[in-house]
Amino acid sequence: MFEWIGYIASIVIATSMLMNSIQKLRWINLAGACLFSVYGFIIGALPVGILNGFIVGIDIYYLIGMYSGKDFFRLLEVRNDNKYLEAFLEFHHKDIVRFFPEFSFKPEMNKLSILILKNMSVAGVILAHQYDEKSLMIGLDYVIPEYRDQKPGKFVYTENLYYFSKLGYEKLYAESQSKKHNKYLYKMGFISKLSDNSKLLVKRLVY
Repeated sequence: MFEWIGYIASIVIATSMLMNSIQKLRWINLAGACLFSVYGFIIGALPVGILNGFIVGIDIYYLIGMYSGKDFFRLLEVRNDNKYLEAFLEFHHKDIVRFFPEFSFKPEMNKLSILILKNMSVAGVILAHQYDEKSLMIGLDYVIPEYRDQKPGKFVYTENLYYFSKLGYEKLYAESQSKKHNKYLYKMGFISKLSDNSKLLVKRLVY
């Protein structure tokens, strides 16, 4: 039975190495290190128990920093034909089409091209085109794996909605292109729109 604790701990730690999100990696690695530490003390392997106990402390330290630290977010609007934007989309194309299989970069269609900055590093991008006079359609809302902890999304769609409303828009529309994207949109406050297009979701900026 004790050996199974070691096997499970190994699997958990190996799984943590597959995580793109640093936050998820820390949580899963913490669970694996806890199991390994217990396993080490149970079988009398003190170096294993002590080392993994130390790893537990490190994971807890960094998780506290992640949750208590104040990140600086900013939305930076760029030209639709911005060369960095084009290079960014090209570099992350394979990951983008996992969530937006129908995505195709058409700069001439975009009304807004926005870089999401986290501590002045580019965490993601938003591309939007005109839906109607008072509404925008979010064609792409992509965040790179390292920052995929929903903080950028909450900054855009909860804390910084005035960014769009001050431009004169009253609604944001988005079309769900995958199950994960649909789940994300609901968490960001989008709701289903009763229309012929069942994939279309909307978030009101003005009530």
